[in-house]
Amino acid sequence: MKKLLAFVLALAMMLPLFASAEDDVALLANLNTYELRSRELETWNVHYSQAAVDLNVLCNLIDGLLTNDNHGNLKPNAAKEYYSEDGGKTWTFVLNSGMTWFDKDGVVQAPVVASDWATGLEWVLNYAKNDSYNVSMPAEMIAGANDYYEYTKQLADEQGAEAANALDASGVFAEMVGIAVDDEAGTITYTLVDALPYFPSVATYNCLYPLSAELIEQVGVEGYRNITWENMWYSGPYTITYFVNENQKVFTKSPNYWNDANCTRFDTVTIKMVESVAVAYQLYTQGELDHVSLDQATLMSIYEDPTSEYYDQLVESRPTKYSYQIHLVYSKNLEDGETPDTNWNTAVANEAFRKSLYYGLDLTNYLARTNAINPQSCQNYVYTGNGVAFTSDGTDYTQLVLAELGLEYNAESYNRYDADLAAQYKAQAIEELTAAGVTFPIQVDYYIAGNNTVAAQTAKVLEDIFADCLGSDYVVLKTNTYVSSLANEVRRPRKASFYINGWGADFADPINFLGQETYDDSQAYYANNYSNCNDNDDPALVAAYQEFTDLVVAAKAITDDMDARYAAFAKAEACMIEHALVIPCSYDVGWELTKINNYSKVYSMYGMQGYRYVDWEAYTTPYTTEEMAEAAAVYAAE
Repeated sequence: MKKLLAFVLALAMMLPLFASAEDDVALLANLNTYELRSRELETWNVHYSQAAVDLNVLCNLIDGLLTNDNHGNLKPNAAKEYYSEDGGKTWTFVLNSGMTWFDKDGVVQAPVVASDWATGLEWVLNYAKNDSYNVSMPAEMIAGANDYYEYTKQLADEQGAEAANALDASGVFAEMVGIAVDDEAGTITYTLVDALPYFPSVATYNCLYPLSAELIEQVGVEGYRNITWENMWYSGPYTITYFVNENQKVFTKSPNYWNDANCTRFDTVTIKMVESVAVAYQLYTQGELDHVSLDQATLMSIYEDPTSEYYDQLVESRPTKYSYQIHLVYSKNLEDGETPDTNWNTAVANEAFRKSLYYGLDLTNYLARTNAINPQSCQNYVYTGNGVAFTSDGTDYTQLVLAELGLEYNAESYNRYDADLAAQYKAQAIEELTAAGVTFPIQVDYYIAGNNTVAAQTAKVLEDIFADCLGSDYVVLKTNTYVSSLANEVRRPRKASFYINGWGADFADPINFLGQETYDDSQAYYANNYSNCNDNDDPALVAAYQEFTDLVVAAKAITDDMDARYAAFAKAEACMIEHALVIPCSYDVGWELTKINNYSKVYSMYGMQGYRYVDWEAYTTPYTTEEMAEAAAVYAAE
């Protein structure tokens, strides 16, 4: 802590002396970056994904209606303007002229027209075409959208998927759904279920992304469902010109991008897939990457060595939009992926057991794996991410949740941890679960990629936390490995006891977080794909989930008073956390070495625009700690 204080004070004292990275250095024309192999994208279909690993790529290839600037403000993109004339019940977006669809080589295929947004919305809402992905947002906001979704679901059930696949943006869709398009005027008008002032923020997300009917005619429904980088159509700032799965992908500046005069782009962006951050660091030191996040060991080796060439280049990253949680699995199988793990499923349905985890796990050492210098900057006590929504007086919504929970952030300690309270819940859980036939210690299965050394080290830290905080007589964390696909090898066969995952808002409202966890809801992503809460029929667990879900539904219905809406959501979120249905975990605030001005990037705590490689300030030499501090000061003054 003394070192950290000295470091911060030194920065404050040096701030007036900082020099800009623009002085005597050249702009970076070709960006070299990286991603972990475990985070390779799974689909090129922008409508079919709800995962950042996909959308971080696809947001560069297709333009949505709006984007964000480096302060998170909404900014025109495919739409040059937007407005509501009735207080937010209807929203009209006016498209730019001259936009085109083109293939990977930049050859124009068709004009981008307003009806492409109707085609895209029909695809999202069509149960047979899109398997309920991205339905929740338009279904709850756009008039008739949920009715159309249910119509296609019934049609597919009664007449087969082919009948629903044959539908398009005309006919029943046009009659039922509140979207009106005018190709000649270039306008798209959405009619909503109520006045929703936050709706334009949804226009940054892929549920409202365009899709050319001509592409569907060319490749067919099944062809679009399985579209690849080689046959997809592009409309954004880059195309993909090279891709080898889990190896490398190359973005190339689109030669005929409609917005070329109003944005700056790299000539190429190369993403190298690496096994670990440690490997990425080696590539950085060899000049093959232009930035790298630092793992704990590397960070401390630099931080504790003032003679290191990278010592004065350490930069604390800006927080990402992702709020990380421990997602408990309520219907788990044994290692064979078929036999129910009755011991775990019975234990996790017990609220005292979950609360012993909630209060008993001091995650400080886990946070240090991300930020060894200042681990408490990563702490998280709520589910919804910071900066997603604000009350009329400017209060961050998350503060409402903290107030409901009786918590305050503490910069010095992980103050959710309460050993005495955890011990009480542990004793209660042992008594109740022993009577239910549970045997101790309870095995907790955690999975990591088998080739990821850093993940193995982090898993060991978690093992120690479980043992030290709760006792090996009570629970034992067992680290298991998978070969290449967490989804196929672990999640779908239900082998894990929990996952630590991050969720980022898709638009500026808490429902985007809480709606992923609601009970008996086919559109709730985490409930259906991770926790499997609908498949554990323990009465107390079902009652807790139903209580939380009822509160979410009630809050979602409030559309005329945003302060009241947020207050109601805060009660729902506090209910979920108090029942420990999901356990908030962390934020991602690490340290890095970089040639990029972090304050020039798109920065928003919702949506999918943060990885758009446009308007970045990047140079051929790294930023120093001082230069990035100056950039932060300039940014704060803007």
